[in-house]
Amino acid sequence: MSSLHVLKPAQAAFRERLRARRGGVHGPFQVLLRSPALGGALEELSTSCMRQSALPPRLRELALLTVARHLDAQHSWNAHVGKAEAAGLDPDALGRLARREPPRFTRPDEEVLHRFAAQALTDHFVDDETYAAALTEFGEETLVELVLCLGTFATLALVLNTFQVDLQDDRPPPFPDLRGFRRVGREDTPA
Repeated sequence: MSSLHVLKPAQAAFRERLRARRGGVHGPFQVLLRSPALGGALEELSTSCMRQSALPPRLRELALLTVARHLDAQHSWNAHVGKAEAAGLDPDALGRLARREPPRFTRPDEEVLHRFAAQALTDHFVDDETYAAALTEFGEETLVELVLCLGTFATLALVLNTFQVDLQDDRPPPFPDLRGFRRVGREDTPA
C-alpha cells in the first residue's frame, strides 16, 4: 500500500495521536490513517480491549491470537505472540494453535475463552454449554467485553489482510498453511 505524502489536517492529527500513544503508525493503523474518524474510533476501542478490559493481559492476548489464527492475520500473530508468552500463555499450546491443532490449554480460563472464541468465529454462534461455562468463568460484563474485543480484533485482522499490511520480514511466517497473502497446500508448505 502506498504511503500518504500529503496528509489532511484530520489525518495529521490522528497520526500525531498514534505517535504519542503507540510510538508510531504501525500495522493496521497505516491503513486506518486514511480514515481518521472511524480509524480513531477503532484505535480507541482496540486500546480499551488491550489495556482496560476486565480480562487479564494473558487472556486479552489469547483472544487476539485466537482471532489472528481464525482470520489468518499473520501480522497480528507476529506482533502479539511474544507478548502472549510473556503474559504466561504456554508456547507449545500457541504453536499448536498456529498449526490449527487443538491447543490443549491447561488453565480452565484459557480453555473456556478459546472454546468460546473459536465457536463464535467459526460457527458464528456459541453452544449453550460453552456459553454457560464462559458466563460462569468471566461474568456477564466481562463476557460482553470479550465479544466486543473479538469483533475489534477481527476488524483489525480484516484491515491487515485486505490491504496486505507488511508481514514483518524479520519474523518467520507463523502459519504453515499461508505464504504471503495466499493459502498454500500441505505439499507447498516447507518443513
